[in-house]
Amino acid sequence: MGRLSLSQINGLPEKDFVEFFGGIYEHSPWVAKDVVSLRPFSSFDSLKQAFAEAVGSISEERKLLLVREHPELGQKVGVVSKLTPESAKEQGDAGLDRLSEEEFAHFNALNNAYADKFEMPFVICVRQANKDIILAEMSKRLENSPADELKTALAHIDQIASLRLQDKFLT
Repeated sequence: MGRLSLSQINGLPEKDFVEFFGGIYEHSPWVAKDVVSLRPFSSFDSLKQAFAEAVGSISEERKLLLVREHPELGQKVGVVSKLTPESAKEQGDAGLDRLSEEEFAHFNALNNAYADKFEMPFVICVRQANKDIILAEMSKRLENSPADELKTALAHIDQIASLRLQDKFLT
């Protein structure tokens, strides 16, 4: 569908709205299903806020499940079958699909340490970073408590969703 104006978004049939916005949150079209009934939206900001509030209002358990829908960063091309088109593009733009063997080993070690500690994948807004920033953040965030890290991951998920929403919005 490309980009749509606010009036087009407000006029989409429910099924089309959910399909159009289903990839805003990784493997979680339920967020768009929760938001569709809140139309009409008065602005892009009200649309963005509706999505953020839908996620913010769920239980901690569901928030953790939402984070777990994200793929590990820096995996070998073709290895991660869970990668959505949005994630594949974002990781590719950051160079994460072209890691050297040394970089891959470093990412793999940090991903494993992170998953062991937090029982979820590391999430960062890849579009606002590069592989060096991501590696530094992974190392730094390993020092967080599980509760703080869940909050941090969710904040990055909101940033990812906001950018993905902007990609779909015709101004």
